[in-house]
Amino acid sequence: MNFLVDHLSDHLRELRRRLVISFAAVVICSGVAYIYSRPISHFLMKPLFAAHPALSKLVYTNLTEAFVSYIKLSLLAGLIASFPVLLYQAWMFMAPGLHPWEKKVGRNVVFWATLLFGGGVFFAYFAVMPELLEFLMSFTRDGLEPLPRLGSYLTFVVRTSLAFGLAFEIPFLMVMATRVGLVARGYFSSQRKYFYLLIVVLAFLLAAGDPLSAVLLSCPLFCLYEAGIGVIRIFG
Repeated sequence: MNFLVDHLSDHLRELRRRLVISFAAVVICSGVAYIYSRPISHFLMKPLFAAHPALSKLVYTNLTEAFVSYIKLSLLAGLIASFPVLLYQAWMFMAPGLHPWEKKVGRNVVFWATLLFGGGVFFAYFAVMPELLEFLMSFTRDGLEPLPRLGSYLTFVVRTSLAFGLAFEIPFLMVMATRVGLVARGYFSSQRKYFYLLIVVLAFLLAAGDPLSAVLLSCPLFCLYEAGIGVIRIFG
């Protein structure tokens, strides 16, 4: 009984240490992001100004909106920047109970998961946002002038980038589910139509109900799903 209590206490201490490190990583990254919040916000505004050259500035309608917007931007940017650390800490918490070969696989998993997450964020900003913003700003006409709010726009861009970053983890999750034996090797191929429906629902939720964003998110998710099936066939 004492052994179980001591073992549980060790795990709780280890979990607390990993959580503290993860929290510190988010705080530090968010703090650095806040220092550079204005350059970051100007960088995020570029796709909007490129999509509608007549627009040269954003507005805020509440006295505290600009300050709160920079805080939210810093926190979201901190989460994105600290993602490798969070993933590594989660892995290190599980690693002591794994075999040596599983630890080796885990390091590769952390690398590829981080790479996929970064790829999703870059894809959202450089491929999706320009097309999406150009479409949304195309409704401008006589008597209808766009006045995007600072807080809403920054949240929209960062949230979309974060959603794509997480969505790009699909192949990684598929391969890992197969490698650890949670599902059979041909499971994802045989259940393709159900997962496609799930992808559409997930994209709609991640896009916060915006149909165009959902479509733009669904298409690469379908490709990633098929890529995951291909990787499973090769390495599964």
